[in-house]
Amino acid sequence: MKIIILLVLLLTSGLNGFSQEVKNLAEKLGFDRNAKLLIVHADDLGLSHATNSAVMEAFQKSGITSGSIMVPCPWFPEIAEFAKNNPNFDIGIHTTLTSEWDKYFFGGILPASDIPGLLNKNGYFYPSVEAFAQHANAAEVEKESRAQIERALSFGIKPTHLDNHMGTVLASPEYYQILLKLGKEYRLPVLIPADIIAGISPQLLEVLSKDNILVDHLFMINQASPAEKWGEPYLKFIADMKPGLNEIIVHLAYDNDETRAIMINHPDFGSEWRQHDLDFVLSDDFKKAIKDHDIKLVTWRQIGKVQYPAKE
Repeated sequence: MKIIILLVLLLTSGLNGFSQEVKNLAEKLGFDRNAKLLIVHADDLGLSHATNSAVMEAFQKSGITSGSIMVPCPWFPEIAEFAKNNPNFDIGIHTTLTSEWDKYFFGGILPASDIPGLLNKNGYFYPSVEAFAQHANAAEVEKESRAQIERALSFGIKPTHLDNHMGTVLASPEYYQILLKLGKEYRLPVLIPADIIAGISPQLLEVLSKDNILVDHLFMINQASPAEKWGEPYLKFIADMKPGLNEIIVHLAYDNDETRAIMINHPDFGSEWRQHDLDFVLSDDFKKAIKDHDIKLVTWRQIGKVQYPAKE
């Protein structure tokens, strides 16, 4: 009997010791176990000069902690130079396979003959996820996505992560697996929104959680608010934030002639929208909320160092 009790005690203490050794992401980043981690992420870098300028200001004034570049866009070289010259800023690749604007278009990095399924009759990406899904195929999605990463690298960018414009890769598990495959190949963490994936496939979420770091809660406004109340949805998300890894996605640009011309007939995520987002991330209200709710700002670079430790 004494031997059995001793064995139970030894096993129990061993299990307790093991559980204490397993650190969660917050602890691996040097925070308390129940810390509320937040990435403030700007999408669509490279879309325009007004976008790039707004993002640069937001980085320099600590309004955002991260951003991702649309490599096929005309103003990619400008933001690529900024990223190369400012390697301390956290900048990833926003793989781009759609072109949603009425009078402003872009296509692939590869020749049209290499990716015919991704392009419309005029040689540009399709404007919607639905049209993309109807025409795309996995081989071309992988070729073009890889080409965008390689082009970014050739410009001297050291990307910190991968995500995807308009969520096109969520149109098919096969396409999403391509993004994950590229992440592993280039040793870059991929944005995996756990709350969204859970609604699509709990089984897939379980598989993904084994080898990847997931964003527990992803937040992005999808409906415009009056200008004077623009920050309220963001502030509510911050106030209600749970422990774990969270991400707020914003879209930044100056509301000027360039942005209004690009985004004509497109009030959602349009010119005024992007100016409001910029004003919010630079506001005292935003900074105060982060401080008042003890939010720990983090970057994808930090996530990558945990997911892909440096090789010895």
